[in-house]
Amino acid sequence: MRTAPKLTLSDARIIMAAAEEKAREIGVDMDIAITDDSGSLLMFHRMDNARITSIDVAISKAFTAAAARRSTRSYGEVSQSGGPAFGIHVSNQGRFMIVAGGLPIFVDEQIVGGVGCSSGHPDQDEEVAQAGIDALLTSLAG
Repeated sequence: MRTAPKLTLSDARIIMAAAEEKAREIGVDMDIAITDDSGSLLMFHRMDNARITSIDVAISKAFTAAAARRSTRSYGEVSQSGGPAFGIHVSNQGRFMIVAGGLPIFVDEQIVGGVGCSSGHPDQDEEVAQAGIDALLTSLAG
C-alpha cells in the first residue's frame, strides 16, 4: 500500500489567494475552481466581474485536470478531428474540458487535485491556474 498526499482546505486557500492575486495583476476577474484528486470541488471563487457563463467552465476544467491527470490544453491538442482523443469533450456528461485553463496539481509526483480558471483568454486562464499551483509548491518546500 502506498501513502498519498492529500490536498487540504488550507492548501486550497493558498492556491486560491495566489490565483486571485495573479488574476488581479493581469486585470482579468476570474472564476477559479479547485478540486481534490477525484475531481470533487474543494473551493470555488467568482471574482466580481468574472463571467457567469464561466462558472461551470472553471469547475469542469478543474475536474478534467484532476480526474484525467493532465492539462486541459493537452486534451485540446489531441481532441481535434482525426486525433486520438476526438470526441472526448462529450464524455462525463459534457464536463470534459479541452480548452486551456485547467491544470493538475502534483505533489511528489502524486496527483492531489486540479485548478480550473475561466473568464480570460485560455492562456490567461492557464497563467492564473499555474500561479496558484506555484504558490502551493513554494509553501510546501519551505
